[in-house]
Amino acid sequence: MSGNASELFGFIASALASFVADEGRNNVFEDKQRELGFTFSFPVRQTSIASGTLIKWTKAFSIDDAVGEDVVAELQTAMEKQGVDMRVAALINDTVGTLAAGRYNDEDVVIGVILGTGSNAAYVEEASAIPKFEGELPKSGNMVINTEWGNFSSSCLPITEYDQALDEESLNPGEQIFEKLISGMYLGEIVRRVLLKIASQSTLFGKVNQTKLKTRFILRTPDISAMHHDDTPDLRIVAEKLADNLKIKDTSLETRKMVVEICDIVTTRSARLAAAGIVGILRKIGRAVPGDERRSVVAIDGGLFEHYAEFRQCLESTLVELLGEEASRSVAVKLTKDGSGLGAALIAAAHSQR
Repeated sequence: MSGNASELFGFIASALASFVADEGRNNVFEDKQRELGFTFSFPVRQTSIASGTLIKWTKAFSIDDAVGEDVVAELQTAMEKQGVDMRVAALINDTVGTLAAGRYNDEDVVIGVILGTGSNAAYVEEASAIPKFEGELPKSGNMVINTEWGNFSSSCLPITEYDQALDEESLNPGEQIFEKLISGMYLGEIVRRVLLKIASQSTLFGKVNQTKLKTRFILRTPDISAMHHDDTPDLRIVAEKLADNLKIKDTSLETRKMVVEICDIVTTRSARLAAAGIVGILRKIGRAVPGDERRSVVAIDGGLFEHYAEFRQCLESTLVELLGEEASRSVAVKLTKDGSGLGAALIAAAHSQR
């Protein structure tokens, strides 16, 4: 996540070389050059189906010499050094991959969303409605839009002192504000910051050594999910997570209930904001509005949506709340597992020279 471009792309190429060596035993690769779909989940200025320059890093990556470079050319060079005979046939974003994989299995899929470590969305738009579009319109009349909604920011967003501090101390202050409110990378960190303030200003946790509490990202989203879903009578899992991760021991049941409530508040905000983003896109493309009877499917990939049941249920109920009972009946949310990988393969196959 830090270092230089040759190290990063060299690592990817070496992992790919290992894969090729394993799969080659089954004669999958034979003796001809294979084609590759490259999922690169960062903001890119894409100039063709198989080229694009990195605009900036997100999700705490920091490799300065890669910014402004063609990521496909970087990977191609690294593969050549590793002796991997492959050609990148398609460069895509994970949201575009999820949209493609979802659409391949269900023609009613119109939006692809990532709700995992990071967050983003892509959707199908009429090419004539894209002001920045240059060149000849595609034959289908449509274009996939990668929104990069993680970088959305507005005075309307419910930003707290904890969000402001997290942003200021991040590797990319002032950027990816929406993502910092909703994605799996940050939810546990927001909860930690709330608990640190409580420990600093009250005796609810007793006398605790705050070394662990002051350690950034020591509380991860799977930890808060486990606490949020704790259904034991004495909230034993909450007690264990507080003790193991933060060295907060001997908490009362009331204190543990408060911790669960904090997890619920942070996760509910995340899920509701994600749902609002989905509804915004549906509105933009004229879907799920009065009189529209078309089925609209949202394909979602990512561990936050897949594994965090409270998050998923809140997102789905918020969609009904925002769209209304009638309109929401035409909208379906579907887990598209490993959509980014499957989508990359499908798009590469569609643009294969063979």
